[in-house]
Amino acid sequence: QVQLVESGGGLVQAGGSLRLSCAASARINLMAWYRQAPGKQRELAAGFTSGGNTNYGDSVKGRFTISRDNAKNTMYLQMNSLKPEDTAVYYCYAKDVRPWGITYDYWGQGTQVIVSS
Repeated sequence: QVQLVESGGGLVQAGGSLRLSCAASARINLMAWYRQAPGKQRELAAGFTSGGNTNYGDSVKGRFTISRDNAKNTMYLQMNSLKPEDTAVYYCYAKDVRPWGITYDYWGQGTQVIVSS
């Protein structure tokens, strides 16, 4: 069982910045940030592939940057030039891939980001 704990959400004005953190209780390579706005489906904001590459949702490319500190088992999401449409609950996600195709999915409790216009 892996625990994921997010922090760093809050209220910010449009054009501002926030940095989210996700502390994991163990090292997992496949991690990502998802977000869910009111009345909308959860969507990928940014993530790491198993090979260590990064990918981003189209709406955040060029504004958000995902990073990680492996020594701390912590993943970050730097969010710049925030827009009101970035308002959402942001969730940390991890996929633990084991032998024989067995996978375990973990989600954090979410952290609220509100961007005021």
